[in-house]
Amino acid sequence: MTPRRVLLGALALLAAALFWFLGRNPGARPEPAPAAAAATTPRPPSAPEKARETAPARPPTESGGESALARDLNSPAGNIQSDLRIVLEVVDAFRTNFPREGNPVGSNAEITATLTGANRLGLALIPRGHRAINAAGELCDRWGTPLFFHAESGRRMEVRSAGPDRRMWTEDDVVQTP
Repeated sequence: MTPRRVLLGALALLAAALFWFLGRNPGARPEPAPAAAAATTPRPPSAPEKARETAPARPPTESGGESALARDLNSPAGNIQSDLRIVLEVVDAFRTNFPREGNPVGSNAEITATLTGANRLGLALIPRGHRAINAAGELCDRWGTPLFFHAESGRRMEVRSAGPDRRMWTEDDVVQTP
């Protein structure tokens, strides 16, 4: 026997073993070629399936359509601790709707823009004209000072208020971390 015949025999034996293995183990079959996949027309998703794919989990709303989640933010009836808890709940709602993205990122104005609908789903967790947002588009504490956001990780956000003296990093600052 020549070396060429031995090589061809070994290849034929290997091919036969491969076909036998694939015939016995359907999960090991390779994916169809792109041309074969294109020949089959996939069924378009039904309306409920499509809604589940694209609709974010909406924040609770009141009859007027405003987010009930941010309704009490900087309310005269609340306090700074409840305000910061609300902000963290809004950030948590964002993470729930965008699990791959984690916390919103950037400056206060960028985070506020994201929370007011400048995201890929257009989901506004805080209404754009909310009393806690200043003219520069920043989320502010009840004394009008922009909040400081510090992402401790992709899933933890610390929020700091400058407090009544309106100066950051002083004794009266209020900090909330989940």
